[in-house]
Amino acid sequence: MLRSIHRLPLIFKRFRHAKTHWSEVQKKQFPKDRALANFDDFYGSVFGARWKSIRIALQCEHKYVALVNQFGDTEETIRQLQSEGAISLRDIYHARKNALANENQQMFAGGKVYKMQERVAAFQANRQQSESDALYRADPAAAPRNIETSRGTASIAETPDSEAQNVVDYKKSLDRSLKDDSEIDYQRLVDPAVGTAAALHEFVPATKLKGMEDYVFESEHYKYYSNNTDFPLNIEMEESFTIPETLHLYTYERGNVSDFRSPRKCVTGVLSHFLFDGASCLPPLALDVQPGERVLDACAAPGGKSLLLLQTLLPGTMVMNDLQESRCNRIRRLMRQYLYDFDEKWKQKRCFITQSDARNLQEYSMYDRALVDVPCTNDRHSIMENDNNIFKPSRVKERLRLPELQAGILSNCLKLLRPGGTLVYSTCSLSPVQNDGVVHMALSNVFNDVGLTVTIKDLSLMMQPLADVFKFANPATLKYGQLVLPFLPANFGPMYICKMVRNA
Repeated sequence: MLRSIHRLPLIFKRFRHAKTHWSEVQKKQFPKDRALANFDDFYGSVFGARWKSIRIALQCEHKYVALVNQFGDTEETIRQLQSEGAISLRDIYHARKNALANENQQMFAGGKVYKMQERVAAFQANRQQSESDALYRADPAAAPRNIETSRGTASIAETPDSEAQNVVDYKKSLDRSLKDDSEIDYQRLVDPAVGTAAALHEFVPATKLKGMEDYVFESEHYKYYSNNTDFPLNIEMEESFTIPETLHLYTYERGNVSDFRSPRKCVTGVLSHFLFDGASCLPPLALDVQPGERVLDACAAPGGKSLLLLQTLLPGTMVMNDLQESRCNRIRRLMRQYLYDFDEKWKQKRCFITQSDARNLQEYSMYDRALVDVPCTNDRHSIMENDNNIFKPSRVKERLRLPELQAGILSNCLKLLRPGGTLVYSTCSLSPVQNDGVVHMALSNVFNDVGLTVTIKDLSLMMQPLADVFKFANPATLKYGQLVLPFLPANFGPMYICKMVRNA
């Protein structure tokens, strides 16, 4: 008689390796991890204790503003938004502005104290020294085996211990050793009688590493920040800021994290409202377009800021430009979704989409207003998404040379303005280099090239009534513009805005 055997089920369990195991130590670093590490290093230095709260907000879902489409069911859409607790941004602005006027309050008093340049300069010096030591140090334990470059890797050979015997202080960088003649090893002479080296009569010290011609130092990115003025500079307090009556912007009060409902199709075939980061509405509003003016959006994709300008019904001619065909197609799709009969009716109203590098536009002195929202590190996207992330290893050179691109775009767009025309420069980055640094570099370039000067409009007081909605950086830390900081109760931005007027 066979005895039945009851088999117990086997449960497979995976045990994690120790933290010192190679599989744990050498985990793959994704672009968003690189971005966060870079921001912790740089922004932690320039923003200090404030960076902790900014960092948390950047890693959370940002807050939206709803732009009601006046070519759809406008009244019905407004009624629905108000029933869900949304508040008109124009009503908030006017109410707070009146209250401040009655209380006679001001955001700040006295002159500004610019300390950001010292922080950026100190950070650049530290980064430059650490990079130089890492590249040229001969200690095998300290020197990296592979250095990332924009085109691949450049290997650095290790120096045998036998060659480091009281000849040169290898703890010094190569550059410093070469500058000090007393430190060059003149005793390492080659014997002409040995082997095939008969023609080599003396040792020639190296001046640079082979294969590093295309290497771009991280510290080079921060050299673009400077506040040493070599051009005429005039800064005036801005006295006019309005939200047009034809514009309907709705948001939730500070601390309210409610979501807006998705846009619906109206009886006219267009969508009811457009949702975008609330700080994105500030650059086109600061542009203060007047009826019939010729307006340029130099880097328009995906098109939200251009859509807001068109919703005001103020531009006489609107030109939306971008570099790539795919980005121009995104603008076109957005306009077809929100503007009735865009391809026919709006072209008659002199609304155009162009594809060109903004640095090469040549319609000089033709525009009354220009919005220049340049490509940037896009801080919130960089630490949230790996796709299209500028911190990819293959995009190192592109990222480090962003300030050159931004300054080139801004410089050329200033030339496109007629005398007395207005330009608003903006980025969605916290970086002082890409913000005040680029503005300063562009102003210096256009003055030295063509003698063009501008007047900077200080938006501090005009933005004060919106301080209940947005979290602004202290104006004393910024020389040219305003900066919306991510902040959990009001998680908009980041968004830098600088307004300037071309002088005659």
